[in-house]
Amino acid sequence: MVAIVYQTDKRSGITYAYESISHWDKEKKQSRARRTLIGRVDKITGEIVPTDGRNRKKKDEKLAADDEPKSPSITHRSFFGATFLLDKIGEKLGVTKDLKQCFPDTYKQILSIAYYLILEESAPLYRFDKWGTLHNHPYGKHLSSQRTSDLFSSITEEDKQKFFSLQGKRRCENEFWAYDTTSLSSYSEMLKQVQYGFNKEHDRLPQLNLTLVLGEESNLPFYYRKLAGNIPDSKTVRRLLDELDVLGYSKLKLVMDRGFYSEENINDFFKNHIKFLISVKMSLAFIRKELDPVYDVLQGFENYYDKYGLYCTTVRTVWNYSQDRPYKGDTLQEERRLYIHYYYNIEKSAEDKMAFDRRLNALKQELEMDNRVPEHEKLYQKYFICKSTPKRGTKATVNEEAITKAKRYFGFFSLITNETMDAVTALEIYRNKDVVEKAFGNLKERLNMRRNLVSSEKSLDGKLFVQFIALIYLSYIKKQMQVTDLLKKYTLPSLLDKLDIIECFQQPGRILQVGEILDEQKRLYHELGVSPPSSL
Repeated sequence: MVAIVYQTDKRSGITYAYESISHWDKEKKQSRARRTLIGRVDKITGEIVPTDGRNRKKKDEKLAADDEPKSPSITHRSFFGATFLLDKIGEKLGVTKDLKQCFPDTYKQILSIAYYLILEESAPLYRFDKWGTLHNHPYGKHLSSQRTSDLFSSITEEDKQKFFSLQGKRRCENEFWAYDTTSLSSYSEMLKQVQYGFNKEHDRLPQLNLTLVLGEESNLPFYYRKLAGNIPDSKTVRRLLDELDVLGYSKLKLVMDRGFYSEENINDFFKNHIKFLISVKMSLAFIRKELDPVYDVLQGFENYYDKYGLYCTTVRTVWNYSQDRPYKGDTLQEERRLYIHYYYNIEKSAEDKMAFDRRLNALKQELEMDNRVPEHEKLYQKYFICKSTPKRGTKATVNEEAITKAKRYFGFFSLITNETMDAVTALEIYRNKDVVEKAFGNLKERLNMRRNLVSSEKSLDGKLFVQFIALIYLSYIKKQMQVTDLLKKYTLPSLLDKLDIIECFQQPGRILQVGEILDEQKRLYHELGVSPPSSL
């Protein structure tokens, strides 16, 4: 007979619980009991708290058993189809394995919250319990708001960096990595990095900035970092290179927009032997200088590319590399190979010229009606020659030379790179960079990150990480929908809803049973790269 016996230590006042097993002693012909310490009794809750030492083996066995699938204690029916899809994607991308390695005690909770964010678009986290009751998910238990906050706070920077490193190694080695930043508005006055800065959505709230790195070909993110809201894009590159180097990535290929261009950054790329493809402004002196010799040739028929309706050509030139060497007390200056890809769009040129003429007309009216705007003084001086008389007032005449010079580069844009490739390949790689913009859209809209409401630094860090995990799944699904033409028939929410209605049925002591699956649902699984479920 097994019983639990309680005994209080009079010296410490601690009550201990023992497992007592009764047996018959044949020699003494009486009942005897063998006691094993289970733990001590919590004075407030009355629960038995396992103790270290003598009961460690049983504790370890219990923790190991917690990771094993258990038969349900009650009969239960729940939605299964969409969470099954996410389970299989997590296995395929190594997300589940990497999370388990980095967060062995909480990875199931992280996954369940990520699933909730994906399947319940823009829903607040306090509604997780309702969703969790209706769905089969990795954690399989309730998560209160307090437990969720505790989970976010428990996610450390060291474990996140370890996860980034593991995921990065799973990406295509030879693909370009798209890098960009976005702004996240915040109502909190407690977060140190919330600052006023250039808001890309023209929101007047203070903000955090978020950087993100994705595989340009795989469309999968593997690294992010938050930083103060008043830091411009061009100042983030050096820190990015340092952190990626710490994570073990040395041979990088980065594609960025023109906000990241600076001489300092290009020098850093060359110094660290990093391949880059970056958009640059046509106003840069060296960009215009290299374009002028091929200006007329560029618009010839042989340089026309019908797919994009553009004229394009490539110029090979050199970059005047400069590196300060404090240990030698000098500055190294060398020439490094650089390619400039030029593109010309006739339609864009015509639109820009019309917009420019309308702007000039408005400026001329301001001058002649004596309604000058202080902010426009430089434009007045650059594009007009004014003469004033008492009778006729002000007469503004355009500066034809200045206007011709300004219009010369309308319709052009350019990319620079140190990687050997033709102009069309460079353009396609650069245009694929919009995967970052789409990812930011997913974070802000579907994953409810547009305006941040958390007030704790640790909670913010943890929440951002879980939203990042959800973004990996969303990015994979959207990529598969794109390559299989599912986007022609489904939106992301409608596809997930189509699978979400598949049920599973669980009974104590029996394997999980999956409900009916339609042929269309089976087809969706296959096109998303996953085998349809069957009874497990």
